[in-house]
Amino acid sequence: MSTMNRFEKSSATKDSLLVKSLVLIFSLIFFGVFLLLPLLAVFFEALHKGWEYYVNAVTEPDNWSAIQLTLLAAGISVPLNLVFGVAASWAITKFDFRGKQLLITLIDLPFSVSPVVAGLIFVLVFGAQGWFGSWLSDNDIKIIFAVPGIVLATIFVTFPFVARELIPLMEAQGRDEEEAAIVLGASGWQTFRYVTLPNIKWGLLYGVILCNARAMGEFGAVSVVSGHIRGYTNTIPLQVEILYNEYNYVAAFAVASLLALLALVTLAAKSYVEWQQKTELNAAPVIEGIL
Repeated sequence: MSTMNRFEKSSATKDSLLVKSLVLIFSLIFFGVFLLLPLLAVFFEALHKGWEYYVNAVTEPDNWSAIQLTLLAAGISVPLNLVFGVAASWAITKFDFRGKQLLITLIDLPFSVSPVVAGLIFVLVFGAQGWFGSWLSDNDIKIIFAVPGIVLATIFVTFPFVARELIPLMEAQGRDEEEAAIVLGASGWQTFRYVTLPNIKWGLLYGVILCNARAMGEFGAVSVVSGHIRGYTNTIPLQVEILYNEYNYVAAFAVASLLALLALVTLAAKSYVEWQQKTELNAAPVIEGIL
């Protein structure tokens, strides 16, 4: 009976050439229509009036301000989430404590909350009529409709990316190497630097790449807290929307092409990290065999 089941399972995976061809053709058509064609359209619309017009559109003061603000928000939120992600992953995977499952659930919270709702939460807390609105106004501190609100919203939506990449990786690696290092007299920092960090470096880089891509492309939460003040609180996605609504299509696509380039760079970096991870995993058994 078991032999027959194995045969049936094996034969069930042997599709005909026609089926394989149809699946491949359907996949290529889907990829071309829904992914490749829109990407090519963005660059075509951005460049069809010439390179000089493209450069002028990107460097126009309001557009350039949006680019700088996007880089600033990502430059603040990604390092903070990097530190938090490493610390949270270390605590969850290397220690046992009460509330561990609650912490994991809270880390996943931004995945289940709409970005628009996240933006409204910050308005409720820091807005003029919010919980701390009166105190912030009395002390001349502006968060909503200002750069701090955009940074806070970006941090919230990118909160889980680094931690969720590291937690499964560090759980799979276990605690044996860290415990051995501590027994041999290493301090906590030395253990992290020379034992843990080399083991998680590619997963860490992978999480940072995804975190940065989401930070620079975020629209919903940032749109709520920004106020859409041109030249001050508009990020790249918000500026693209404004330009498109004003029928300035070429400038809109020129600015949008920067996000498309970011997507391509992210994809290339992601592929490189995955290749490096596979290379190290394939090399590990060989090294172990030699030792």
